[in-house]
Amino acid sequence: MKYDFDQIIERKGTDSIKWQRYGNDVIPLWVADMDFVSPEPIIKALHERVDHRVFGYAGPSEELIRVIQERLKRLYRWDVLPEHIIFVPGVVTGFNLAFHLFADPGDGVLVQPPVYSHFITDPVIRGRTRIDPPLTKKGDTYEIDFDAFERAITNRTKVYVLCNPHNPVGRVFRIDELERLAHICVRNKILICADEIHCDLLYPGYHHIPIATLLGNEVADRTITFMSPSKTFNLAGLSCSFAVITNPLLRKAWIRGSDGLIPHVNIMGLTAALAAFKEGQAWLDQCLSYLKGNRDFLVEYVREKLPSINMTNIEGTYLAWLDCRQSGIQGNPFHFFLKEGKVALNNGAECGKGGEGFVRLNFACPRKTLVEALERMAVALEKL
Repeated sequence: MKYDFDQIIERKGTDSIKWQRYGNDVIPLWVADMDFVSPEPIIKALHERVDHRVFGYAGPSEELIRVIQERLKRLYRWDVLPEHIIFVPGVVTGFNLAFHLFADPGDGVLVQPPVYSHFITDPVIRGRTRIDPPLTKKGDTYEIDFDAFERAITNRTKVYVLCNPHNPVGRVFRIDELERLAHICVRNKILICADEIHCDLLYPGYHHIPIATLLGNEVADRTITFMSPSKTFNLAGLSCSFAVITNPLLRKAWIRGSDGLIPHVNIMGLTAALAAFKEGQAWLDQCLSYLKGNRDFLVEYVREKLPSINMTNIEGTYLAWLDCRQSGIQGNPFHFFLKEGKVALNNGAECGKGGEGFVRLNFACPRKTLVEALERMAVALEKL
């Protein structure tokens, strides 16, 4: 089936957080969901589930678990057992449970800003100490300062949050980088919680490597990996994610600790996940091609029409990280573009150290929407 990613889908008045927050006169390119119709096999499967007309409690089917196993094996040569796969209603929920279970109040949670805002705020909300050696900006990309990373570790550092592919800077970390991070965590007995939710959204020349697959069982034994069909197939509102926990002691603690606190994944989310993983690849291939086109268009537009803004090279995700520090904007560029351009982006300052003066732009939308938003931004900058 050929999908039309140029099709404008009206999302105003549909309870969309993305389109509802800032009003009808604002183009929203912020929260990470897509303005595309999801794959037809998913829609068909959901209709069939609705037509059954019974919505009792549901659990993941053996088929869904087997499909995930096969997918991990095919993409990453990663052999996991059925019991290693634990379903959660969301990756953020999973991380907060991990902070609660595996770090005591006051213990350290290691993050690498600028990074997804929940990783900046949530450890502190849970009473843990955020330790945040930043990534180092070099030209149009970011690198890990391993010396700073290791110096930041204390005897109370219990959890490391790996975001790969990285949100918002767009890095897909290389095997040498991941192995070095893994060695440091193993040596310091730190639990790795890996946010790999964007793992399917990569551009040509890049390949995702789950950190749990490296260096034998010693890394897997201290890693919890989070994945989901939600970003890949635009299913965020259906709340279906999963964790891979191969260590039986971690898994036992997780199951015991989540009981009564975290709800089961709902029946519609499970239905959509199975259809996505079984029959969604054709849509994903076309979507990735369209996203690459949007990315490349955005690169050229910023270079030619927004020359005072610098854009980080995007290896993965559909999120652009824009450096506005040389643009002449007085104050926060998020507020500037919202007020003067009627374009809603993400506030880079919420991503922690190194995010000040940046905005994050979600380009998973029809090209017409992206063009209109960029033109508004250009007009706003011309008035400075």
